[in-house]
Amino acid sequence: MPRTLPVLAAACAAAAVLVGLAYRRDIGEARAQVASGSRMADTPCGPIEYAEAGSGAPVLVVHGAGGGFDQGLDLAQPLIAGGGFRVIAVSRFGYLRTPLPAGGSAAAQGDAHRCVLDALKLERAGIVGFSAGAPSAMQLCLRHPDRCSALVLVAPATFAPRLPGETQPQRPALLVRMMDATLRSDFLFWAFTRLPRGILLEALLGTPAKEFENGSPDERAAALQTLRHLLPMGMRAMGMQNDAAVVTSLPRYELERIGVPTLLISAEDDLFGTFPGARYTAEHIPGARFVGFRTGGHLLLGHGGEVAAEITAFLGRQATPPAR
Repeated sequence: MPRTLPVLAAACAAAAVLVGLAYRRDIGEARAQVASGSRMADTPCGPIEYAEAGSGAPVLVVHGAGGGFDQGLDLAQPLIAGGGFRVIAVSRFGYLRTPLPAGGSAAAQGDAHRCVLDALKLERAGIVGFSAGAPSAMQLCLRHPDRCSALVLVAPATFAPRLPGETQPQRPALLVRMMDATLRSDFLFWAFTRLPRGILLEALLGTPAKEFENGSPDERAAALQTLRHLLPMGMRAMGMQNDAAVVTSLPRYELERIGVPTLLISAEDDLFGTFPGARYTAEHIPGARFVGFRTGGHLLLGHGGEVAAEITAFLGRQATPPAR
């Protein structure tokens, strides 16, 4: 035993060095990735980070939890690659370089989206809200309907009525504490992402692991990029915590007052449970179209081409002139 202790100590030290090198490489790449490619708009709603890509009819892209302008650009690739759209991807409150104000409500964030349109001198734009970005996208169209030419909500966090006696599912207290600690540390979150891919897809991206295999090579690559782009978590943690507060207490919005053409898309096996709310929302927004899939999870894997075609055609029909 005395002879093996130095060997074990040396092996542990070597492993620690390798872990440290891998972490520094990955976090360095993540920080470099968000350090360029965006701009800051100084608005009455506060400083707001955004990035642009493409040209044509303007589309404001509102990212989900764990995102930022980079996630928005990732999600909007079909619009950018297909041409005809000028994508404006914002970083919402608490994400990357956009600070979290004292009141980070969905309504306040909706006003901030309007401030971005003002800063870019855009009279109107199509609005695409993903996941936890849906509440503020809806609020923009409720509070400033003249600024929205169309509304698209993809796997959206929306209100759904509960059956009598049904309660909000509660996450185990230990899991909540673990996730809170992980969000506060880039290293702990990076270590968490070393878990098997199936666990990460289900826990972080709300997508059954089996659906990953059903996706096309491009969809699988995009899913893995989404996982990588959750880093650096330290620059997204405040936004994640704010989103958790907003999404877990969503009221029913005045859906009947949303007068812009609206498209909602979700999958029944979305592990974040967006399907019932998306369908309910579509049923109560006048003239809204709902596209539901049986499989695909939160990322709608296996349906990338259909989703892209639906959104592109829908926005194209409602396209407005690029600028005022």
